[in-house]
Amino acid sequence: MIDIRKSFSTKLSLTVLLLAVPVFFISLGILFTHSRRMIREEAVGRVNSTLNTTMQRLCRHLNSVETATNAISMFIPEQLHPDSILALTRFIVSFNPSIDGCSISMESDVFPEYGRYFSAYTIRQNRVSDVSQPDTPFIPDSIITVIEEPYDYFSKDWYRLPRQKDAPYWVDFFDETDSLELTLDGMISSFGRPIHDLQGRLVGIISSDISLRRVSKVISQEKPYPNSYFMMVNEKGQYIVHPDSSRLFSQSIFDEASPSQQPVLIALGHEMTKGNTGNMFLDLEGVHSLVTYQRVPGTMWSLALVCPDDDILSGYNQQTYIVLPLLVIGLIFILLLCHHSVAHSIRPLNELLVKTQTIASGNMEVYIPRSQREDAIGSLQNSFASMLQRLNFHMGSVRYTTELAQRRYEELAEATRLAEEANQQKTEFIQNISHQIRTPLNIIMGFTQILSNSPRLNDEEMKVITTTIDHNSKILYRMALMLFDSSDTGLNEELKSNKQDKVGCNKLAHAAIEYINIHFPDININFHTDVADDLCIKTNSLYLERTLRELLFNAAKYSDGQHLRLIVTTHLSDKPDNAHKTVFFIVEDTGKGIDDSHRERMFAFFTKIDSLSEGLGLGLPLAKRHIFNLGGELTMDPDYHDGCRFIVSLPL
Repeated sequence: MIDIRKSFSTKLSLTVLLLAVPVFFISLGILFTHSRRMIREEAVGRVNSTLNTTMQRLCRHLNSVETATNAISMFIPEQLHPDSILALTRFIVSFNPSIDGCSISMESDVFPEYGRYFSAYTIRQNRVSDVSQPDTPFIPDSIITVIEEPYDYFSKDWYRLPRQKDAPYWVDFFDETDSLELTLDGMISSFGRPIHDLQGRLVGIISSDISLRRVSKVISQEKPYPNSYFMMVNEKGQYIVHPDSSRLFSQSIFDEASPSQQPVLIALGHEMTKGNTGNMFLDLEGVHSLVTYQRVPGTMWSLALVCPDDDILSGYNQQTYIVLPLLVIGLIFILLLCHHSVAHSIRPLNELLVKTQTIASGNMEVYIPRSQREDAIGSLQNSFASMLQRLNFHMGSVRYTTELAQRRYEELAEATRLAEEANQQKTEFIQNISHQIRTPLNIIMGFTQILSNSPRLNDEEMKVITTTIDHNSKILYRMALMLFDSSDTGLNEELKSNKQDKVGCNKLAHAAIEYINIHFPDININFHTDVADDLCIKTNSLYLERTLRELLFNAAKYSDGQHLRLIVTTHLSDKPDNAHKTVFFIVEDTGKGIDDSHRERMFAFFTKIDSLSEGLGLGLPLAKRHIFNLGGELTMDPDYHDGCRFIVSLPL
């Protein structure tokens, strides 16, 4: 008996079969499933197109009846006489081949000489009904106009419904008297319209009749599939058009459905009676079919096109004859694949031979993987792998030591470079801060010397000197405060600070403006707010006010100093979703602004866009950090090009 665990070729053949056969059948199943779905989707589109075309044809037929009836009804109030009424009914039937009959029925008090009932009726007879039979001899139409025998037409739907609604209305009904011989078993569709006299009183109903058999022929002129058919139901679900004439007006779509066995058919009936549009796949009379439906405009009818699934999938079912050859070809392919796999089963031996020859030539950069097999090839491969592993271990140790030394050297070089950059940055910062501090100190010392050497200064000179000293001392204090805030101690104090101060938005803005007016008394800052004075937010008033001061200070120093604005609002045009959730403090100025190439680094600490300008490179970075720690955001509007616009946003 063959040991499968040690038979390499047998295991390989079984593996290939186990992999190939499921993949083959899964692919075949996916192909069939995808084909079925595509055919059904194409069928839905085709059926919808046919239904829309048929609906347009039916609407044109019904519209011709409505147009003719509406036109005649306009002449009745001016010709309210029995003979004129008779002539008008004959006229509408004679000149409108779509109409099979027309009646004008009057109210009981219109023509007292005829008693309670007066109805003029014209009918078209002897029409060739089956135009599909060309051998049928042509018989001219016979048009008959009569005054109908008295009967209670007030209770008939074709009279009662337009009268109740006082509006045009389509009615389908079964004429038990079979007064219209051209109809199929007395089934009639009637378009009724109320008639009013010149004083606006209702005097009667004009009703134009068409045979539902004619309607059935109109909608059955085109079918997408051989066994497809149309059906039409009224608002009660009764069939008014159906290939089985025995169901017309005697059955409804709900009569065939069982709530437990055919809930989808009941759902279809409700969809159609509600006048909805759509399509469904369901079992109809034991046949799985696609039903597409939509409401007939201007009526309470719903037209549906039924297409059996067998017709839709006829081409798909023919694929069975293709499947069998495919299966045979697939099995042959699998057998060939297995044979090919077995033929290559000894390839690992050849590969192992090549690798051992490479090692024998002195090249140790060879990898022999370990095998989990229990056959001879697996044992041989594992033996060579162990031997090569021991040889590579010693070589790997040497290689590792060399790579580690190289990596240490690269890390040291990088650390040296960073240290040099940090030292250079420190030198530049010390030079900058020395220059920035030296300028106001020189001014203060100079004016102090003047005060010491000139005791007889007048009041105006004294005021100028003290104001200048005060201004420059505040500049020094501002720089000292910024240096403290940028330190680790300042950051820790900021993070530990109370952020639950209840701060009035407008009040805080006014405080920031007053601070700037002290430093720049000649600059007028335009303040605008659309929030109430009692609107408050929970934050840290100190750091928020410092941020607004810094933004206003920069705007006053670097702009033209003429068009500064501070805006407090809860609305931004580009952030409509944040309305009533966020308060925005907007600082605008006009000037040269900040170039796009510098905007990415303007919030970096100790970085100045212009090395010759005043400042320590800390104002904007600290302002951004303050707002970030308060839970907000500081951004520069990229769409503003008249200068700079900074936006501080904080949650309410």
